[in-house]
Amino acid sequence: MVHSLFLTILALNLLKVKKAFERKRLPSWMRMKMPGGDRYMHVKEVVDSHHLHTICLSGNCPNIGECWASGTATFMILGDVCTRACKFCAVKTGRPGPVDWNEPKRLAESIRVMGIRHAVITSVDRDDLEDKGAGLWSKTIEVLKKEVPGITMETLIPDFDGNPDLLKKVIDKQPDVISHNMETVRRLTPLIRTRAKYDISLKVIRFISESGITSKSGIMLGLGEKEEEVLETMDDLIEAGCRIFTIGQYLQPTLKHMPVEEYIHPEKFDQYRETGLQKGFKFVESGPLVRSSYHAEKHTG
Repeated sequence: MVHSLFLTILALNLLKVKKAFERKRLPSWMRMKMPGGDRYMHVKEVVDSHHLHTICLSGNCPNIGECWASGTATFMILGDVCTRACKFCAVKTGRPGPVDWNEPKRLAESIRVMGIRHAVITSVDRDDLEDKGAGLWSKTIEVLKKEVPGITMETLIPDFDGNPDLLKKVIDKQPDVISHNMETVRRLTPLIRTRAKYDISLKVIRFISESGITSKSGIMLGLGEKEEEVLETMDDLIEAGCRIFTIGQYLQPTLKHMPVEEYIHPEKFDQYRETGLQKGFKFVESGPLVRSSYHAEKHTG
C-alpha cells in the first residue's frame, strides 16, 4: 500500500516536471541569435567601461545578439533598480540608489565611441523621486544633443503618473520620438502592471501626440488577451494620436513572473501588422521577437 502510494506521488511529480518543461520549450519560430562576435564584444566593453545600464541586459531582451552585433543598444538611465514590480518585467525592483547626474556625460561619450547615429534611451520607474526622474531625463536629452551633434533620438519614458508638468520636461527637449508602452490590453493591465493604469498610459500618449512630437507605443501578446481586445487597444492608440506601434511575444523572465498563456504564430503577427497599418499607424513592427526599440532607427522619417 505504501509502495503504491509512493509510486503514485512519484508519477504525479514527474508529470508536473514534464508539464513545466513543456511550458518552457519554445516553438521553432522563437529561435534567437546567440550573442557573440567582435561588434557585440565592443558594445559590451563600452557599456561596462562607462558604467552604464541597458534594457537589453536588464530586461533579458531576445534581440541582444542581433542588436549588439550591429552596434546598437537601448540605454537605460536612472539606474537598474525599478520602484515598481510589474509581473512581466525582468528589471530588478527595490529601493534605487541616488540619481547619478554624471550619467548623461558618460552616455554621450559611449554613443560617440560606438558611432551611434540614432539613440534609444529608456529608464526604470523612479516613484521615489519628487520629479519621478524627469529632471535627469531632461538633462540627458540636452547633453546628448550638445555632445553628439546630428544625433536622432527615441525616448521610451515611464508614465510619470500622468503628470503633464513632468512630461513637458521631456517634451520641451524635443527628442524625435517619445514612446510609452501600453504593455497589454485594458482587461489585463491590473493583473500585470503595478501602479500603472491603462487610461493613464493613454493620457500620456495623447499628451505627447498633441505636443507635435511623434508618439509610439507597444504591447505584448501571449498573456491571455483576445483578438478583439488587441484591436480595441489599436483603436484607443489611434484615437490618442499614436503613430508607431510595436507588437511582440511575451516571454516569462522567471518562474516568479506571469506565465505565458500562448505562443502566437508569426502569421497572426503579420495579420496584426496589416490591420494596424489599415487603421492608420504610420509604422507597425509586429513579430514574435519584436521589442519596443526593434528597428527604431526606421521610425524617425
